[in-house]
Amino acid sequence: MKKILLIAAFAFTVMSAGAQVTAPQASPKSEIEQVIGLTKVEVDYARPAKKGRLVFGDLVPYGKVWRTGANENTIVSFSDDIIIDGQKLPKGEYALYTLPKADAWEVMFYNETKNWGLPAAWDDSKVVLRTKVTPVTLAKDVEYFTIDVNPIDANNGELLIKWEKTAVPLKFGVPTHEKAMNSIKTSLTENAKASDYYAAGQYIFQSDGDMKQALEYINKSISMQPEAPFYMLRQKSLVQAKLGDKKGAIETAKLSLKAAEQAKNDDYIKMNKDSILQWSK
Repeated sequence: MKKILLIAAFAFTVMSAGAQVTAPQASPKSEIEQVIGLTKVEVDYARPAKKGRLVFGDLVPYGKVWRTGANENTIVSFSDDIIIDGQKLPKGEYALYTLPKADAWEVMFYNETKNWGLPAAWDDSKVVLRTKVTPVTLAKDVEYFTIDVNPIDANNGELLIKWEKTAVPLKFGVPTHEKAMNSIKTSLTENAKASDYYAAGQYIFQSDGDMKQALEYINKSISMQPEAPFYMLRQKSLVQAKLGDKKGAIETAKLSLKAAEQAKNDDYIKMNKDSILQWSK
């Protein structure tokens, strides 16, 4: 009998050692990455569910610092220095804490990220940046706590916190223009390619910079090739038009149209025809 019990106990031990319960997490992990302009923004967080509960003002009390998620710290990282409400937040990673209220939220970036929830002892000196944001009421409930990172344009983005019927939009600025212009300055050397000059001219055009400089770069790009592609000619015509040279823009657009027809690119055929008609008025 003892032998049977010993064998059963051994078998149970082996089964226990090899078995592992697999079950879904109550607050599943989420990792998001978004590039705003030239700046990478990453968020690593856990997503608790509403589950029929009253969230803000109850589950998440007003007037108390909240971990802004569940479990370990919600971590937000930026690859460049950014600007929030006129304040600089240095590049790096931060724990995201908030202090929710019915009419305003305080958002805080904390430079210690290894806590489970809130720090055991809160240290104000570790708050690198804090700002206030006015919450927005949503039409429909958001079941799972959500953080989105949305581009607004090449120079601005938005960190959007959502749960229940509340959204908290935190806008921030990124140094896209500064980085792009530095790249142009350092890249356009004697070894630069036609594509480099084109990219520089295109960026300056899109960012409403010096149009004469943009035209110079695009002309340089075109001169470096045996036959200019239709998209480069198209860009040159747009720069000429912006400089007020409609006659030159039309001539260049006709060249782009011819090249686009040879390439059978319907989009550029239409764009060039539309522009020629518009500039001819």
